[in-house]
Amino acid sequence: MTMTWDPTTAGVLRLPSGRLVRGRGLRHPLPAGPAPDFALYLLGKEPPAVEWEARWVRWPDFRLPSDRAGAAEALREALSRAGDARVEVACGGGRGRTGTALACLAVLDGVPNTEAVAYVREHYSRHAVETPWQKRYVSRFASA
Repeated sequence: MTMTWDPTTAGVLRLPSGRLVRGRGLRHPLPAGPAPDFALYLLGKEPPAVEWEARWVRWPDFRLPSDRAGAAEALREALSRAGDARVEVACGGGRGRTGTALACLAVLDGVPNTEAVAYVREHYSRHAVETPWQKRYVSRFASA
């Protein structure tokens, strides 16, 4: 049985393949409902321990990932797991880094780089992807 998010849950982004990924800000309380099965945390410092499997990508606020190859690998893992598990992508506020990562997931899922930021702003948060360099990162993110 596939255990993914309820598509009507706040913060859940439906990718073109139908996979669902929840984005959120860690400064906000954990939403009601089921916990993630896997989380990708995008923070400048190591996140606190959680009861589910998690992976940390060092990604300072308003910046880009410290290890771009490692971040791409982590995003590919998150997309793969989203096929049959509840995957969460989160940073402090749930907009800049999370939006950038969700846009990269959209690229991996078939959205053209030039349309990925608009896709995430339409389907996740109009405030997603906060800086010009985050937008440029998405435009150059490799889907292969």
